[in-house]
Amino acid sequence: MKGIDVTLVDSTLRDGSHAVNHQFTPAQVRAVAAALEHARVPVIEVAHGDGLSGSSLVYGLSGTDEYELIRAAADVTENTAIAVLLLPGIGVKQDLDRAQELGASVARIATHCTEADISEQHLAHARERGMLTVGFLMMSHMTTPAALGEEAAIMAGSGAEVVYVVDSAGAMLPGDVAARVLAIRDATDDQVLVGVHAHHNMGLAVANSLAAVHAGARWVDACGVGLGAGAGNAPLEMIAASFERAGIGTGVDVRAAIDLAEDVVRPLMTRPVQGDRPSVLLGYAGVYGSFLIHAERAAAQFGVPIADILLEIGRRKAVGGQEDLIVEVAAGLAARGAQAPRSERTVGASA
Repeated sequence: MKGIDVTLVDSTLRDGSHAVNHQFTPAQVRAVAAALEHARVPVIEVAHGDGLSGSSLVYGLSGTDEYELIRAAADVTENTAIAVLLLPGIGVKQDLDRAQELGASVARIATHCTEADISEQHLAHARERGMLTVGFLMMSHMTTPAALGEEAAIMAGSGAEVVYVVDSAGAMLPGDVAARVLAIRDATDDQVLVGVHAHHNMGLAVANSLAAVHAGARWVDACGVGLGAGAGNAPLEMIAASFERAGIGTGVDVRAAIDLAEDVVRPLMTRPVQGDRPSVLLGYAGVYGSFLIHAERAAAQFGVPIADILLEIGRRKAVGGQEDLIVEVAAGLAARGAQAPRSERTVGASA
């Protein structure tokens, strides 16, 4: 893979928001953003974990208004582009306008992997305003490579310049990721760049990212120390180091990336981001990574095993935005005494 150059996007200040219950402060954002610029990371993403306007009782209330956080990141960066995420139905076009006015120049529009059509007006709007436009196909494991390619073509036709394979549940294997990257390239005739957003729930985020690049992906997401939903994302420091070893150009200073992970991001962690039992179950059952904290709370509230909740959510093929289903499932399990035999609970769990 020597001679390949990719664009790394650090999502510590967006996906990492899930791992700290959306409580980043402006001072913390400035420290992380400045360290990322020092490490020469070209793009950093800043927003509520569920995107612009995500702060709510359903998704989690932010400790600080996300626009203040965007401003804080922009204040300490000169060469690093600021990206924001928007989920249509949670955020609106005016949110993109406000973010751009504060310094954001990259718009990442996210939909479920089979609902690209709801991104059309937001992608077109961002493109008209001169933002770099990115389509984000969340929970990409839940559809076939060919069908994902068709959805990517919709985003490309709406103005997306980059379209992502997004392994929101950390459920995919390297071959799964590679097949979807190739399908998007085929469906769009290579008219868009392809990105990969990997989660580490089954310990494959770095391997999946490498497989994606080998298949033709040229944008890769990561987070310092992997800070993100579930077991976290592909760790920035590991991606930078392994890509350099593989001869893949990122422009990122590996030593500086390692330092920022250990000295700046790790101290912000309020809980371990690791492949523990619930995190592995997220990947195994194909459950949206940001559901983990909500499932932990429901398990404690209703006195049922978190494993039973996650496996049932996976069986129901829940998607992002259905956080309220977690409480329903937990209450139902509690009412039934959660006494189903283990063999019954695991049937069909790898949705």
